[in-house]
Amino acid sequence: MITSHQFTTSANPPTFPKSMPASTTLKPIASAARTIIGTLVNRRVPFSANNRSRGCSSRCARRLTASSCGSLSIMATSGNALLCFFLFLLPLSINAATFQIVNRCSITVWAAWVSTGPRTGGGNQLSPGQSWTINVNASTTGGRIWARTGCSFDSSGRGSCQTGDCGGVLQCQDYGRPPNTLAEFALNQFNNLDFFGISLVEGYNVGLDFSPTTGGCRGVRCSANIVGECPAPLRVPGGCNSPCAMFGTPEYCCTNGPCRPTIWDFFKRRCPDAYTSPQDDQTSTFTCPAGTNYSVTFCP
Repeated sequence: MITSHQFTTSANPPTFPKSMPASTTLKPIASAARTIIGTLVNRRVPFSANNRSRGCSSRCARRLTASSCGSLSIMATSGNALLCFFLFLLPLSINAATFQIVNRCSITVWAAWVSTGPRTGGGNQLSPGQSWTINVNASTTGGRIWARTGCSFDSSGRGSCQTGDCGGVLQCQDYGRPPNTLAEFALNQFNNLDFFGISLVEGYNVGLDFSPTTGGCRGVRCSANIVGECPAPLRVPGGCNSPCAMFGTPEYCCTNGPCRPTIWDFFKRRCPDAYTSPQDDQTSTFTCPAGTNYSVTFCP
């Protein structure tokens, strides 16, 4: 699976092209930024340590004083402070990705997404034909998008779902409960590549297409009638569970020797490009250049 143990190497820090120095790149937006900088000077501003290490040069770091709470105090009013400010912001936008999530199912689904690095997520109800667009930060890891079915939520966003439930909330902050077909991704990782794929390791509830909309690389699809053809031992309301989620034993979770092929092969035969067991090979992982945008379609 992409997000649990693969491709978590951080991407190289962003650099300016040799033909375009940083000063030239920042010049068009410097005027507007001076107003912002003016409001920040000598005030404590919460910056994370990760942003500081990824976005700030040693020259900028000398202008900043860290507090025990992890916040920083901006100490300079010169042009260097302006450069520091934008070096903090640049890593948050370079190679970020847009995901368009589309419901082509004949039923309403409740789309969900979560990432573990940074820890964030969300959710949205999608009637048939509706779509939802999310923007995902560069270098995000542990990313998952999935459909929840059979949901009911109150006005406060509390409730439950038959498949893919994420702790009884509309706005997911944790992974969903099996069975759920997963679109998994890690952005801007090794060699400045995005890694993505479809996983059935936690079962199947709806068909899924995960494709780039830019970048000129191929996508992956799993749209077989897995729920209708699901082996009786794996059938649950609304989906087809994975052997590990259903039985929880070492032989089915592949923690003590090879996976039992007879049941896991049921998924692989129907969706050969998807991850279908914890020991599946890396031919089910796909790559695109960092900065690619994607579509995730339910019931393609």
